[in-house]
Order: sequence, then structure tokens, then C-alpha cells
Amino acid sequence: MSAYIDARTLPGGTVLSPDIAIVGGGPAGISLALALADTKLNVLLLESGGRDFDSNIQSLYAGAASGVPYAALDAGRLRFLGGGTNHWGGWCRPMDEIDFEARDWIAHSGWPFPRKALEPYFPRAQTLVEAGAWTYDGSGDAIASAKGPVLPLGKGGVYTSWFQFSKMRGDVLPTQFGKRYEENLRRAAHVTPLLHANVTAIRLAPDASRVDHLDVATLNASGGIGTRLTVKPRVTVLACGGMENVRLLLASNDVMKPGLGNQNGLVGRFFADNPIPRDVATLVSFSGALAPFYASNLAMDNGAILRATFAPTAEFRRARKLAGSLSTVEQPVTLDETGTAAVVTTAIALGVDASRARAYSLGCGIELKPDPDRRLTLTGERDALGLPRLKLHMTLSDEDFARFRLTLAELGRQLLASKAGMLRINCSTREEWLKNMDWGHHHLGTTRMHVDPKQGVVNADGQVHGVPNLYIAGSGVFPSYSASNPTMNLVALTLRLGDHLKKVAARTAGRSSRDLVWRARLRPPGCTVSPIFS
Repeated sequence: MSAYIDARTLPGGTVLSPDIAIVGGGPAGISLALALADTKLNVLLLESGGRDFDSNIQSLYAGAASGVPYAALDAGRLRFLGGGTNHWGGWCRPMDEIDFEARDWIAHSGWPFPRKALEPYFPRAQTLVEAGAWTYDGSGDAIASAKGPVLPLGKGGVYTSWFQFSKMRGDVLPTQFGKRYEENLRRAAHVTPLLHANVTAIRLAPDASRVDHLDVATLNASGGIGTRLTVKPRVTVLACGGMENVRLLLASNDVMKPGLGNQNGLVGRFFADNPIPRDVATLVSFSGALAPFYASNLAMDNGAILRATFAPTAEFRRARKLAGSLSTVEQPVTLDETGTAAVVTTAIALGVDASRARAYSLGCGIELKPDPDRRLTLTGERDALGLPRLKLHMTLSDEDFARFRLTLAELGRQLLASKAGMLRINCSTREEWLKNMDWGHHHLGTTRMHVDPKQGVVNADGQVHGVPNLYIAGSGVFPSYSASNPTMNLVALTLRLGDHLKKVAARTAGRSSRDLVWRARLRPPGCTVSPIFS
């Protein structure tokens, strides 16, 4: 049985030699460790924090920003075991097939493989995030109708889709990976979580052919540098988020001056999030209150927790050259005199009874187009570990809003066509869109995937171009983004990476023991070798 180890308890100069080092104990890192747990590979899971929040550790995330106002860089991430799942909302939905396509109306879009390459991993990902039975678009309408009527829409480009929600044991929503899988990691014979272990640099071999070792440091009680360690893995996987992965790659520039994987200047570019503007429209249901699965998460008889959302079809997106979006009912609103008059007039024109009409505010999540100028760079300021801090330059195109407005207009047309309701769009100017802006805190695209090194940081298997034993896991590798929340999707992508690493290990199995002996002989005197990786 492996055990959790506090890096602060190890002697300075300790050298650890795992087969695979996973940097980051969030959903990607933990999913990958669990995926490799059934192999004989020795896996070291390095987590900067402990099991609980620590403000000194969290402050390592602080950074600067410019451009469109965005969340503080240390506000959308949590630096302890479980990572982002310690504060996520549990929203789950698989990306659509069109999200993987190269769309000629969205520059830089397209994945190096179609959705079907991820589909074998969705069931396991769904289980890990504890989102219940797989319903989504296949059977969501039929299952939800037992709890109330689905709002009828006329034939057109928008349909009712479904979110599902993560549910942890004890009916706590949602699943926190650090707590939920703590014992699973503890029981994994070949997985060792190393807590309070901050990777401060990725060191290449002098000829830049491979990662040679990782510099690791702890924080002491006063918030300064404590113990220094060295990790010499056969394979390294960065899984510390779409921002922190960038910082490590750019700061590790002693051999490759632009930074690891940055020979074409792409590391940190194409940052994206899902904008979530509030009160974008007012939806009126002529027949009265909407079913409860519109404005809240509702548990179904099959164990799934569903919430309805309005999504544009792939055909409509192609025909109108739109990006993805998911619109949700937020809360009831009271119409003013003008709104009430509009409802009465419209109902008379349609010949329907609107005496029980109810109005609701709509929110949404929007897919941004990839933008190379939306990027993370390093600043001259350094954190307590000596790493340069990040700066984010945030952009939002008026085109992103204009495309979504067309989807809202289509939803309104379909409501009128079905005589079920009507829609008023509340945002037209850029200022109105930004007024009630929120963010998904989904850090996407900064180490994008592409078969061409001139267009991506990693290849289709997540390997950093030019560095054969360095991989990246997580939503930072998404080359284009979708409006679906990324967690369940990035877990599926990470499980695919796990299968790839198993194949790599099988191909190099004959060299494994010799490599470890070779490293032991070259280890400088005075260093401590951890017995957990003998």
C-alpha cells in the first residue's frame, strides 16, 4: 500500500526516480494517476498544496491582467489536492461533434481527431465525476418529462439539451476529487501522492532531447523556500491547469531560451474561458411556470441530476456560421408595463391565452473563437518560490456576442412558432453584454493540440512537440473550446492519455530497469534515494 508523503518531511537533496511524474493533483492529475494504478508503473503525483486550503500556497497563483476585465488570477483556481474540483459547480455535458471540427468560419478551430476518439472514455469519465446515468441528449427529454413538460419549440435551429451534475456520496454536490479519491490513491500500490511539492523548473538534458529532471521545493512556515528535492522521471505529465502549465513551460528556459514547447511562440497564446453574461434575454412562457428542471438542478428517478439548456444544432451553426452556446433559465422576473403590454399584444396576435404567463431571465455560456492575442506571459515579479508571475491579456470580440445574439433570435422565433412563449433580447451593445459578465473559470487553449508544431504546443497524444517524454493533460490542450463545461471532457481526454502512456511503457519495458540503474550510478554523492521507487 502506498502512502501520502509530505515533501516537507523529506531530507534536502532527496532524489526520486519514478516511471511517471504527474505534476498537479486536480481532476486531470488524479484521473491519470487512477488510470495508471492498475499497471506496474511507479507513479509520483506531485501536488503543490496539502489536503486543505492554505493562503500562503494559494498566493503563488497571484498575477496581473490587462484588456477586458477578468477574474483575478488567484481567484479561479485552488491550489490543494483536488484542484478546481474543490470549487466547481459540477456542470457536465459532452462536447458536440461539431466542436471537434475545423470550421472555416472560425479561424484556428478543429481538433486533430473527431469526437468518436473520446467516446470510449466518456463512460469512465462520467463515473469519475459521479454524474449518474448517461442521459444528455439521447434520452433527456423522455426522462425529464416525468417531472414536468418540456417547453415546446417550433422547428428550427435551437433545441432543448441537457446538463447533468456531479453528485458525491452523501448527496453532496459536486464531487471533490481530492476527498472522493483520497483512499483510492492511498490503496494504489504503485501510486504515491507527494503533497506540498512545488515543481519550480523542468530541466532538459543538455542536448534538449528529453526532460532530465524536475526541480521541486517546499514552502516553509514563514512562506519562503524550504526543502529542495529532485525528481528524475522517465515521463513527466503536466496537469496543473491551463495557467500554471504555461508558467512552468515558459520559466523553464535554461536550455530552450523561449521556454519548453515554445519554439514557435505558442505557449500561453489562445487562452480562453466561457463568458457567462447574465440576464441576456427575458423568456416568457404563456402557459405559466416552467418545469422545475429549467431553473434548478433536479434529481431524476434514474439517479441523474438534470437541468435543461437551449443549444443551437450543428446544422444551424454551420448554416449561420455560429459558435457554440448554451442558454439556461436563471430566475423568475417581473415584467414592467411595456413588457406586460408586449405579452398581451403577442398573445392576441397568436390567439393564445397568456393569463398565466410567467417571465424568466436567461443566462448563457458562450464559446469564444480562438484568439492568439488572448494570452499569458511572464512578468518581472516573482513569487515566494522564485518563479516569475503570470500576466493575462484578455480579449473579447464583438463577433462572439453577435453570433450568440443570432442564436437567441432563433430561440425567440421558435417560441413564437410553437405559440409557447416569446423572447426579448436584453443585450445589443458591447457595454450591455459586459455589464453583467461572469466567467466559467475554465482555463482553455494555452498549450493547444495540433499535429503541426507551428500551430500547436502538443501533438494529438498530448506530447509536447520536440520533447518526447513531456506530456500535458487538461483543458489547456483544447485547440477550440465548445460551450460545454470542460471538466468531464478533460477527464475523458486524460483517460485517453493514460492508455497512450501504457502503450509507451509497454514499448519501452525492456529498457526500464536498465534506465533506473543507470540513473542510480550517476546520482551525485550525498543524495538520498527514496525507497518507494526501488
